[in-house]
Amino acid sequence: MQLAYAAGRAGGTMPAVLNAANEQVVALFLEEKIGFLDIPRLIEKVCDRHQSQNSAHPTLADILAADQWARQAVMNASEKLRNAPVVLT
Repeated sequence: MQLAYAAGRAGGTMPAVLNAANEQVVALFLEEKIGFLDIPRLIEKVCDRHQSQNSAHPTLADILAADQWARQAVMNASEKLRNAPVVLT
């Protein structure tokens, strides 16, 4: 919830990025491509990456572009996650 509140306070395209990232990670989870605990990690990672690109007064085209970017960013991040070595402690 804290991430959702932060996205709302940031405004601009950030809420669209949060929503798109959430939808994409849930789909990956349901397809059993990521674990449950990966959901908030991936959403946070994508939102963090978008901070410098957040448009304060977005047009519809900006929002749609941010949505597509976030979905692709989730896919890229999930690939890196799947290919990361497992470290046992």
